[in-house]
Amino acid sequence: MAAQVNLDVPTCLVKEPVISHDNPISYKSDRIRGIFLTWKDLWVTVPEKAMAVVEGRRPILAGVTGYAEPGEAYVTQDDTLMTTLTVREVVHYSAQLQLPDSMSKPDKRKRAEQTINEMGLQDAIDTRIGGWSVKGLSSGQKRRVSICIEILTRPKLLFLDEPTSGLDSAASYHVMSRIIKLARQDKRTVVVSIHQPSGEVFELFHNLCLLSSGKMVYFGSASAANEFFASNGFRCPSMRNPSDHYLRTINKDFDADIEQGFHGMITATEAIDFLAKLYTSSGANRQVQQRLHHIMDLKNREPLEIMKEKHAGLTTQCLVLTRRSFVNMYRDLGYYWLRLAIYIAVCVCVGTIFHNIGYSYSSIQARGSMLMFVAAFLTFMAIGGFPSFVEEMKIFSRERLNGHYGVAPFVVGNTLSSIPYLLLISVVPGLIAYYLVGLQKSFDHFAYFALLLFACMMLVESLMMIVASIVPNFLMGIITGAGLQGMMMLCGGLFRLPNDLPVPFWRYPMYYIAFHKYANEGFYKNEFEGLKFEEGVGCGGMSRSISGDEILRSVWQVEMGYSKWIDVSILFGMLAFYRIMFFAIIKCVEKIKL
Repeated sequence: MAAQVNLDVPTCLVKEPVISHDNPISYKSDRIRGIFLTWKDLWVTVPEKAMAVVEGRRPILAGVTGYAEPGEAYVTQDDTLMTTLTVREVVHYSAQLQLPDSMSKPDKRKRAEQTINEMGLQDAIDTRIGGWSVKGLSSGQKRRVSICIEILTRPKLLFLDEPTSGLDSAASYHVMSRIIKLARQDKRTVVVSIHQPSGEVFELFHNLCLLSSGKMVYFGSASAANEFFASNGFRCPSMRNPSDHYLRTINKDFDADIEQGFHGMITATEAIDFLAKLYTSSGANRQVQQRLHHIMDLKNREPLEIMKEKHAGLTTQCLVLTRRSFVNMYRDLGYYWLRLAIYIAVCVCVGTIFHNIGYSYSSIQARGSMLMFVAAFLTFMAIGGFPSFVEEMKIFSRERLNGHYGVAPFVVGNTLSSIPYLLLISVVPGLIAYYLVGLQKSFDHFAYFALLLFACMMLVESLMMIVASIVPNFLMGIITGAGLQGMMMLCGGLFRLPNDLPVPFWRYPMYYIAFHKYANEGFYKNEFEGLKFEEGVGCGGMSRSISGDEILRSVWQVEMGYSKWIDVSILFGMLAFYRIMFFAIIKCVEKIKL
């Protein structure tokens, strides 16, 4: 997009920005008017590989100057909300996270409902946000919910990224009129960017900033922009939206010629350079410079004392995020309920195929195959919840960017909220398969079986969380996670026995890194230890039997130097390591982005 219409202040989202000049952006305030935002001679460049530019970088902003005042607005897009929650729940949970612990719960609830009413959402307060599984709010209502979340703390300086994107003209006007009303009544400085505003929305603007290829084409009163363009030969035709005319004039994406009243047809590039040059010597630019000096003088008379915003404490954040995530998992069919249904169906199949296998010599292979299937396939299916987790990661990224809470509460909340569901899908399907097959019938053996299955599922979910933090695309993430698990299965001890694995890489270190080794060992020890298998009738007519311990050593090549409880302890240790790794990766990614 070569041209963009902004309200009050230009912004851009770029990768690896470099801002030149010392402190080009400053914040000022006074007690009556609130917070002013000013920027002078601001340059922003980004790395550029394709185009030949100075020192391999391309300017996005080139010497931009302007300001935003309290009570005025500036117009920039994304509604990342938890689709299973209602409007009341979304805003109330956010209030509990953002508002300090010194504020009582009734006061937080009152603030949340007051904010909902301010954005005109009281009629939809108990309506779910809506997603693929359930119909919910309209696009305009979702946009207003997003705004509700960010104005809960009554910020004096508010940035909005394209609040009308994807909305029709009526919804756009309703959203923008609400924003401007809040800006006026609370004396807030609102910074927003907008694309292609309708005529009604454009009339709401106080100041207008026009940028093209980083150059300032115009900054000043929105009502005076028409006169500026007309006096320089670019008169807006009657019955045309002024914002459409301005964008068409300064947009060089299509390299179309533009009619200029003084020189005939000229290129878009020539028109941009012409207007930018005229603006620097125009009365509008002089007014901007005078206003900047006036705002800067406020600092000398009354310096701003910046106070750090207080949020909820760590314990409160962990509890709120756990509760919110638990509710989301309960209502999202794709998170655990669909998996539970499939697990039950698969375990019924396992139970009927391996039904009552007995204790004959031939049951040794059947037992091993059944246990390996449980350890491999049932845990492998845990990647099915990856798309839902990616959506939760997107919500975390937005809320983390706005400082609602830290990384640690998110990791703790997600871990605690998933435990009941993973226990459920470990116990119920496991119970069906375990007793239909006829494994050891004592309760302590089944309890260990379910605990080991739970640990494996938690491990796979932790692995997929790590993948999601690196590969946020859900399709690529599922492929990556499936590939990693496939490699671990191969060296887990069934498809290729441990002593037969190639020593470099596969035996050391992959065999000991893969959690399937400890899962298989735990399942095998839990089932085979203490059993006797009838091998058949010998030459003397005597029946011969073989012990389960011998099977573990000679057939499955299980390490017998430690108990099955060591195996499950190792799995829980790996679980903790994976969660810590997930935490560390998020922190590293944040630092890289900064």
